[in-house]
Amino acid sequence: MTQCVALLRGINVGRAKRISMPDLRDLIEALGFSDVRTLLNSGNVVFQARRPNTVKIASAIELSVQAKFGFSAHTVVLTAEELDAIVAGNTLPQAKAEPSRFLVAFVAYAATLSKAQPLLSQTWEPDVLAIGNRAAYLWCASGIIESKLLLAFTRATEQATTTRNWTTVLKLQALANDAKRAA
Repeated sequence: MTQCVALLRGINVGRAKRISMPDLRDLIEALGFSDVRTLLNSGNVVFQARRPNTVKIASAIELSVQAKFGFSAHTVVLTAEELDAIVAGNTLPQAKAEPSRFLVAFVAYAATLSKAQPLLSQTWEPDVLAIGNRAAYLWCASGIIESKLLLAFTRATEQATTTRNWTTVLKLQALANDAKRAA
């Protein structure tokens, strides 16, 4: 069994796309996954999969959300090892200073990040952008709502990412690794 993490984009933000966490856990279990756990109320799920084809799992979750709840929710699925590599790949020290202003943008396909590469040659001060193999790292110094960098990044990647702040990323990593050790 492989520990996996699913990140659903835009779940429970405002009044749209509402899914209770018990309903989300039931949906993931109905797809045949085990030891399903959610974190916070924003579409973060940790579970075990027999065959960790993350692209197929993400597609199955997206189709199930559409069928059961009537709306789409872009989903990125990673293995716990991939999440560990993304955390280790962070090169920006700002993450520890104010983790709520530090975002990790997750992608289903590494090629999505190539669309954001031109942003690296622009000046975004005081914001900062770094791009890794499976994620991008965004320091939004004035907050995420005021960040021109975040807006430009979202446009460049055609909204094919889902972001989590650093605190949530570390909590997901701990939950996935705790579940892995318990298995």
